[in-house]
Amino acid sequence: MTSSTKAPPLYPKSHILAASGVAALLSLALLVFPSREVEAKRTHLNLELDSSAEYSQAENETESATALSLNKAPSPLAQTGETPDTEQASVEAPAPVESKPLQHIVRVENGDTLSTLFAKVGLNANDLHEAINSSKEAKQLSRLKVGQPLEFNLTTDGKLDSVHSKLSDLESIALVRTDKGFSFKRELVKPEVTTSYSRAVINNSLFLSAKRAGLSHNLTMDLANIFGYDIDFALDIRDGDEFELIYEKKVVNGKQVGTGNILSARFTNRGKTYTAVRYTNKHGTTSYYNGKGESMRKAFIRTPVDFARISSRFSNGRRHPILNKIRAHKGVDYAAPRGTPIKAAGDGRVMLAGRHGGYGNAVIIQHGQRYRTLYAHMNGFAKGIRNGVNVRQGQIIGYIGTTGLSTGPHLHYEFQVNGVHVDPLSQKMTMADPIPASEKARFNQLSKPLLAQMDKEKSTMLALNNQR
Repeated sequence: MTSSTKAPPLYPKSHILAASGVAALLSLALLVFPSREVEAKRTHLNLELDSSAEYSQAENETESATALSLNKAPSPLAQTGETPDTEQASVEAPAPVESKPLQHIVRVENGDTLSTLFAKVGLNANDLHEAINSSKEAKQLSRLKVGQPLEFNLTTDGKLDSVHSKLSDLESIALVRTDKGFSFKRELVKPEVTTSYSRAVINNSLFLSAKRAGLSHNLTMDLANIFGYDIDFALDIRDGDEFELIYEKKVVNGKQVGTGNILSARFTNRGKTYTAVRYTNKHGTTSYYNGKGESMRKAFIRTPVDFARISSRFSNGRRHPILNKIRAHKGVDYAAPRGTPIKAAGDGRVMLAGRHGGYGNAVIIQHGQRYRTLYAHMNGFAKGIRNGVNVRQGQIIGYIGTTGLSTGPHLHYEFQVNGVHVDPLSQKMTMADPIPASEKARFNQLSKPLLAQMDKEKSTMLALNNQR
């Protein structure tokens, strides 16, 4: 016989109801008081979704709530004001705005023009046109040399405010913007002028010897021009010749920026010594005189071309290189590169400046009543040289070429006395006027100290050389 028995419940009904109540209370506690892990996740989500400003406020509120709910002080990072790495990656300071510089200094390089220099600082063709056409003087900005600095100053909107150009150690120019356009300004620095002594013995070349002695090209040319009436520098110079001089030196801030006049000089050529002293008379006229007060200047200079080579002398029986027959050569030929300057041998009036048969381009100058000179085979004429103009001794009248019956670039130079051709190299040139008797004492007062200074400097230099 089978009987069915009902199993008793596992838990009393009162226990089940109590368990349900506890579960409900726990769920409510979890909702009201979240765990630290849940809070951290919630904070992390806010970092990703909110802006930095919103996050800063939320972070403060969250930390305060956490401290109250857990009865715990804020973390050390919160106390010190430091931020975790994740927060640093999210909060970045705005990038600074780079401001455009208002001053630019550029140096002229090979191939640069004013246009390329303006472009380097962000200025366009219109800016250049406005500046360079503001006045006639403004065009001097185009005088550029490699290495020369130009300073540009711009306005805040990128327009040219001023540009400064240093032409030399002694001269600067500038264009400055005003209410009426650009104003041109020139600044000249007045150098300190001192005196300097130099001496050299010539081996091979006057220019190389002068350069070794510290003389510039221009100063060497001045030296040759002073003695050019007595010494033919194309023909007479020999190894062992020597020179010495006292000259002006220009100095700015302790730096030599140039040279001035030669005050006194000596030149020994083939054993004969010539002396020259610079003197300005009471009327303001300056010239060079020897120690006796006699002018170094003659009526004619010996050679109308500096340092040229004599390729053919005066002759009555020379065979012409082109015509190939015996024909008098009534002048002297000076060979030099094409374009070498040709100087007037003396003061006079131009009788011809143009084509002249086999002479090609030629200039004929009449000097008073007795003398006439001719310069042939020129490449071209100097500016202002034309029929009827007066020229000064040493003035550039043209340039060496090979026009007419000529086999190469050279100057054919003729000298006539009363209509008769003579050898210009054999002529004894007449001297200019000496120091007037009324100024002789003043001349001696100025010249003797200079000559004595040269003697002293030379003795000192020779003594030092002997000690070495």
